[in-house]
Amino acid sequence: MLRLHLTVVRLARGFAVIGGTVLSVLVLITCLSIAGRALNGALASDLAMSIAPGLAQGLIDAGIGAIPGDFELVEAGMAFCIFAFLPFCQVTAGHASVDVFTDALPMRAKRGLIFLTETLFAVVLVTIAVQLYAALERNMQSGQTTMLLQFPIWWSYAASLAGAAAAAAAGVYMALLRLYEATTGHAVIGAAGRPA
Repeated sequence: MLRLHLTVVRLARGFAVIGGTVLSVLVLITCLSIAGRALNGALASDLAMSIAPGLAQGLIDAGIGAIPGDFELVEAGMAFCIFAFLPFCQVTAGHASVDVFTDALPMRAKRGLIFLTETLFAVVLVTIAVQLYAALERNMQSGQTTMLLQFPIWWSYAASLAGAAAAAAAGVYMALLRLYEATTGHAVIGAAGRPA
């Protein structure tokens, strides 16, 4: 059982690493785009045009400015990043918890409550994945594209669905794991997601 859990954690960590990489690229795109906008504004100013009009106009013509479609890329990428981090958060019990009430409960009641919350998480994550799949199908049929880059909108939904499906699978796995723990009284992993 522990070996299975470690494998699931490794897979979830892989999704998180991919999400982190995409997030880093989005931060870079945002920073470059903001710097390009600021530089373009400075080059187009009256001061720059009066001091070195040829250089200023040449740099503007060379493409100094915002990255085309930066908002579209960030919007699509952020949705994927959120879903890519969810599986790791789920299998490591990384969600926020308030233990004021539950600290006083006996271990059996705590395990039952943890099973209940993991089951609710699983239901929500599966529902999100199913609804995202339905939205993906609708957007594939509509043929809509983004305004500037003209890439199909369904691409964003497909990327997000990969993370959402992984999160749903992680949610169901954790609910089953917590059911095993609640029924047998044997802890496989601790509250922090580490082996017990």
